[in-house]
Amino acid sequence: MTTSFDFQAFDYARQFADNAFKAQSLFLKGLEQAAGLQLGALEQQARSAADFLLAAGEARDPEAMRGLWDKGVALGRVQAEQAVTLSQGLVAVGRQTAESLGALVQPLAAANDAVATGATGGRKSAAR
Repeated sequence: MTTSFDFQAFDYARQFADNAFKAQSLFLKGLEQAAGLQLGALEQQARSAADFLLAAGEARDPEAMRGLWDKGVALGRVQAEQAVTLSQGLVAVGRQTAESLGALVQPLAAANDAVATGATGGRKSAAR
């Protein structure tokens, strides 16, 4: 009787270890995607800022300075839009990672119930 319980407990432990490994890989994949999105946004913003600074360095007359003001406003708007897009992408990655991790928990909960049922049945038969 204890052999059956031992097999169930070992099976539960194996499933737990397998799911922990899968959860870690899913988490790292999500972290990698989030870092990729952030680095891409940083690269775009750095390019835009460098282009603006280059234009600012080349401005020599009042008309060029007025054009620089418009470029600065456009740069601010573009960077704000990129920040919103980045935030939405990060939320999507986080939601996808959380859903994947939630899917891993379901089989583990079923195995937990099976082990708990086996343990309760073993206690009842030992009490008789």
